[in-house]
Amino acid sequence: MKFKLGLCQMAGTMDKDETRAIAEKFVREAAENGAQVISLPEMWDCPYSNDYFRDYAEPADGPTVEFMSRLAEELKVYLIGGSISELDGDRVYNTSFSFDPSGRIIGRHRKVHLFDIDVEGGIRFMESDTLTAGNELTVVDTEFCKIGVAICYDIRFPEWFRKMALAGAQLIVLPAAFNMTTGPAHWDLSIRARALDNQVYMAANAPARVEDGVYVSYGNSCIASPWGDFIAHADEKPQIIYGDIDLDRVAAVREQLPLLKHRRPELY
Repeated sequence: MKFKLGLCQMAGTMDKDETRAIAEKFVREAAENGAQVISLPEMWDCPYSNDYFRDYAEPADGPTVEFMSRLAEELKVYLIGGSISELDGDRVYNTSFSFDPSGRIIGRHRKVHLFDIDVEGGIRFMESDTLTAGNELTVVDTEFCKIGVAICYDIRFPEWFRKMALAGAQLIVLPAAFNMTTGPAHWDLSIRARALDNQVYMAANAPARVEDGVYVSYGNSCIASPWGDFIAHADEKPQIIYGDIDLDRVAAVREQLPLLKHRRPELY
């Protein structure tokens, strides 16, 4: 079985209505081009900065989630809604909502590993100054296969992705916004490694790069196969990339190189 995946590498603005219009244009184009599963990038409707996370935050029944639900239902697609700033009580989360073709929420992933880093001569960022970490694994059921969802810095923790593979995920979608320090160093390597380790399709969906933006994204959205090679790769500009997700390929790779069967968890 095959299905078509589309990753929308878009850049938002400071205005939510304008940004939603941009997102809608991208998602509609992906659907028109035959994508059956479509993703948006991390924090697509909010400037990626602690200065904005709380101000832009919305509850799970807010206008942005309603917008994504309506779009998935109208276009009859599975929509992995990138991530938004979610307000729950007094807490703010970096959250990815997933929708089925009826517009129903089928998954909510709150970023588990917060981006608290300080790279000498590079970048310092402390998400925990504003955001609260999630604590649940997210694998959603679709008519095609189980799809794992994680967010950006989660990729740095291989055991989290192994748990998704063991839970049945054959595709993992990662809305992510690596920066111009970590992106050139680790982006491609991390995506290929998690695909290879777990023999899954790995799809990383970044925002397009805006050089004078609040946060400069590396871009380079990509899709890696279970063999660890790229089947689609963007540059830094706004665009949609597509990939055929071939579930028979997943099965074949896992049969020929049975890494998951050869695990010896009793030793580690």
